[in-house]
Amino acid sequence: MGYYLIAGVMFVIGLIVSGRLKSKFKEYSEIGLSNGMSGQEIALQMLSDHGIRDVQVISVPGHLSDHYNPQDKTVNLSPDVFAGRSIAAAAVAAHECGHAVQHATAYTMLSFRSKIVPLVNISTQLSQWVILAGLGFLFGKSNPTILLAGICLFAVTTLFSIITLPVEYDASNRALKWLEDNQITTRSEHDKAADALKWAARTYVVAAISSIATLLYYLLLFFNSRDRS
Repeated sequence: MGYYLIAGVMFVIGLIVSGRLKSKFKEYSEIGLSNGMSGQEIALQMLSDHGIRDVQVISVPGHLSDHYNPQDKTVNLSPDVFAGRSIAAAAVAAHECGHAVQHATAYTMLSFRSKIVPLVNISTQLSQWVILAGLGFLFGKSNPTILLAGICLFAVTTLFSIITLPVEYDASNRALKWLEDNQITTRSEHDKAADALKWAARTYVVAAISSIATLLYYLLLFFNSRDRS
């Protein structure tokens, strides 16, 4: 019951933040950038200004599907951002290039996050099943040792969500600084770009809080099960 309560509360908060994010991006997507640059042009210039020549800027399908891929060194921009000439397009394009700059400069938190991705993939697939087994839902008898193993696996995903926070905030700070220093945005446009990226970052904050709360709940279950055994 406790798990469903935590999940329900965080789901509602997530919906609120996600809805606010979509609303902000819709609003700022309708405000043209005064210099008329597209998201692609902004991304290419930011990469060039940082001396990055081996990263491609490409368009990918989807809405808010923008991301940087360190494996093939590509800045992937959704159609509205790639071809868009709005404040939202500028903010997103610069943010994703911020990740490329992190990669090029070996930003510690990004490097660490990339290294644990294989472990995160494994833990994501196994943690819930191991936890259920430890709680006795699969074999009819609880086992604190198996439960603890599942919690340790889940802790890896929690660690990943926590590490993601400084990575995302740093990318936004790099983006906003570059937009301001190079006068890509006016003061009013810069404030709106910062507001859009602030709401984008809050989605990661909600995810991290949700993961931490769930981890603490699992730990409580473990200590209770150990006391009963």
